Amino acid sequence: MKFFIDSADIEAITEFTKSGMVDGVTTNPSIIAKSGRDFKDVIKEICSITSGPVSAEVTATNAEGMIEEGLVLSKIAKNVAIKVPLTWAGLEACKALSDKKIMINVTLCFSATQALLAAKAGATFISPFIGRLDDIGEDGMDLIRDIKTIYDNYPMLKTEILAASVRNIEHVKKAALYGADIATLPPQVVSELANHPLTDKGLKAFLDDWNDSGQKIL
Repeated sequence: MKFFIDSADIEAITEFTKSGMVDGVTTNPSIIAKSGRDFKDVIKEICSITSGPVSAEVTATNAEGMIEEGLVLSKIAKNVAIKVPLTWAGLEACKALSDKKIMINVTLCFSATQALLAAKAGATFISPFIGRLDDIGEDGMDLIRDIKTIYDNYPMLKTEILAASVRNIEHVKKAALYGADIATLPPQVVSELANHPLTDKGLKAFLDDWNDSGQKIL
């Protein structure tokens, strides 16, 4: 499974890139607004750090506006993916932009039928929001499983499942088990993936034994 970093934090993206954990980046207007920087400047800098897809979200709500903004944002770098909402206007924009060979991330997906529409409109990625479904008492992972089943039923659908609104390690594990192609993760969740108390305990024991031996490698 590929990992996208859900952040506009340049330092965090750069750091995780060093360990090969960044296959792409997702952003949204809220994330970039918190950085206090110009939207297009941030997208351009992120695209210079990773060669993977970098999602840049439109802010227009009508199809014509989304298409116009998408064309502008797509010119920032070759690896920009235009992010549009799963509305009828968003689907229209998805079709128009994907016909121009522009990567499209259709976001705010909360049902399998929505995901089917996005795939038929030519979406590169579909972003089902796991955590937000959990918040209203549903199991967000059921949506991942349902979308995977539908897409597998129709091999002509090439849309990748991008698990979004990921809150914890359990979300990551289940998304991988249920066949999501990608998970987009906040930096904190990425950091937690490598942590386990038995790893820390085992490392301490090894180092204590090594120090007691008096040996050195260098």
